Amino acid sequence: MTNLFLVEQTVVQSEGSVVSDMGGEKVMFSVSSGKYYNLGAIGGRVWELIASPIPVNQLVDALMDEYDVERASCEEQVGAFLKNLHAEALIEVRKGEA
Repeated sequence: MTNLFLVEQTVVQSEGSVVSDMGGEKVMFSVSSGKYYNLGAIGGRVWELIASPIPVNQLVDALMDEYDVERASCEEQVGAFLKNLHAEALIEVRKGEA
């Protein structure tokens, strides 16, 4: 997993985004940046799971329960996705547990 998103960290949605479900995929508008994002189906599920602060390890556990994916792959993909969300200021990253 990327250095920024260690399993001990907690993530949560940043305020200021409007999200809609369009054909099973989540589409988001960031009020602060004026940008639109297509989160896709799985990205949309991650977005739902981070509505409240959640440790990254629990996020990975929840996704593994729902999808047929190996832990290492899930951690890598979740880490990359969270890194992108963080770069766009769409999530907050907190040290330690919620």
